[in-house]
Amino acid sequence: MAKIIVTDKMATNGIDYLRSKGFEVDTPFGISHEELLEIIDKYDAIIVRSATKVKKDVIDRGTNLKVIGRAGNGVDNIDVEACTRRGITVVNTPDGNTMAAAEMSVALVYSVFRNIPQAYHAAKNNDFRRSKFVGEELEGKVAGVIGLGKIGSVVVRKLTGAGMKVIGYDPYVTDERIAQLGITRMETLDELLQVSDLITIHIPKSPESKNLIGARELALCKKGVRIINVARGGMVDEKALYDALVSGHVAGAALDVQEAEPNFNKAPEDQDYKNPLLDLDKVIMTPHLGASTKEASLNCSLGVSKNVEAVLSGELVGAVNMPPITGDLSELKPYVTLGEKLGAIYYQAEKERVHKIEIIYSGDLADKPTKLITLSVVKGFLSVVSESEINYVNAKLKLSEMGVELVESKSSQLEKYANLITVKFYRKSNSISVSGTVFAKDAIRIVDFFGYTLDFEPTSHVLALQNKDVPGIIGKVGTLLGANDINIAAMQWSRSTKGNKAVSFVSVDGEVSDDVLKKLAGLDGIMKASRLNF
Repeated sequence: MAKIIVTDKMATNGIDYLRSKGFEVDTPFGISHEELLEIIDKYDAIIVRSATKVKKDVIDRGTNLKVIGRAGNGVDNIDVEACTRRGITVVNTPDGNTMAAAEMSVALVYSVFRNIPQAYHAAKNNDFRRSKFVGEELEGKVAGVIGLGKIGSVVVRKLTGAGMKVIGYDPYVTDERIAQLGITRMETLDELLQVSDLITIHIPKSPESKNLIGARELALCKKGVRIINVARGGMVDEKALYDALVSGHVAGAALDVQEAEPNFNKAPEDQDYKNPLLDLDKVIMTPHLGASTKEASLNCSLGVSKNVEAVLSGELVGAVNMPPITGDLSELKPYVTLGEKLGAIYYQAEKERVHKIEIIYSGDLADKPTKLITLSVVKGFLSVVSESEINYVNAKLKLSEMGVELVESKSSQLEKYANLITVKFYRKSNSISVSGTVFAKDAIRIVDFFGYTLDFEPTSHVLALQNKDVPGIIGKVGTLLGANDINIAAMQWSRSTKGNKAVSFVSVDGEVSDDVLKKLAGLDGIMKASRLNF
């Protein structure tokens, strides 16, 4: 039977579950990195929380590792890329702490409006002058919720129950989902900021969300606004927040996460953490307690244990990276790859919300099992915008939570290609589609891009351009990219009718910066420029 090592302390229900299934489980909680390196080769699986770092050296030594489990959401302490290269499955429990994080957010809402921690601290120090802690009621106040995924939706429900008027900003959630939540959609973040008495953040950390709320955004807010962050540190510019609190423009803030966080295991006398926000009485700061409930601990422990068991048993599970698939999938692999690339195109090139996706399989594919290909399309579509890790098990569920309908159809009739995958995106204004095919055994090609005929290989870095069909465009694009040391690997242009509009796919050797993309979009004749990362 497989051997499992659990190196960080977690609830015992998960460990008991694994042992009941016949696994040999060792629990050297707090083992040093050096000690782990010496013994990791004996184990088929390792389960960690946040303390143990499973980086390349551990993975290289873990010659028998098949799965790494994280009892929690983030996997920053695991080298996922190295695991993927080795064929090691990484599983976590992204939904195990949903209620804990949502309730922590709401607890901080009450605290920041009623000055509860400050009053408690004063009372502990024999100061009972209650006039110092006059607060404000939630009833009738406007709560602006940024991010309407699983956690944000629970927060919406609880704040609505508290009598607040809830508004939300999430460009990827459909109007149907907004209606289900019973709130008002704000089309832009700026609109939400301008009318909210409370702002609470529930989106994933990404380059785009870093300093999401900075000096400009705080200046847009109503005087007296209060801000809550239980998501990830760095989404609120702490220097700008400090200034806004000192000036009185922001009435209070409650932060469970910080851009740079302290060592949570050090004793007070050994703690060397400094943060100017701690000097302000208007700030409530807690030590990343979002997932710290007994229930979340139990959920995460049992959840990760069941996932690890499933992987070791050869089952398909929700995984951070590619899950193990039983059987020979060599024939389907190129179609799975193509499907993910087709799905990933939409939100990299377009912004209008999608309410339905139709995947049409034509030709030879009509007789093949296409479930995994469909999941790959959804995975690619969501990977661009999702607040959590997307895999082949949770992709459909996540799409459903966004309120997007999924339809699959098949047709054996096909003239030009032996096989074709068409992904049709339905939105309010119209529907647009992309199509791709596989030549020979594994030559992937995109053959239709929003109505324009192409024959293009989707490489790692592609520029999608929409331009006026006039002379000189190719030269302008090539000159600009060359001036910025960006080498063109391949280029293909297509138009629907002469003199109207054309599109192009430009494959380049490396990442294109925001500055270069902006310059491309500003070229005379270019109507739109998008990055497509495959």
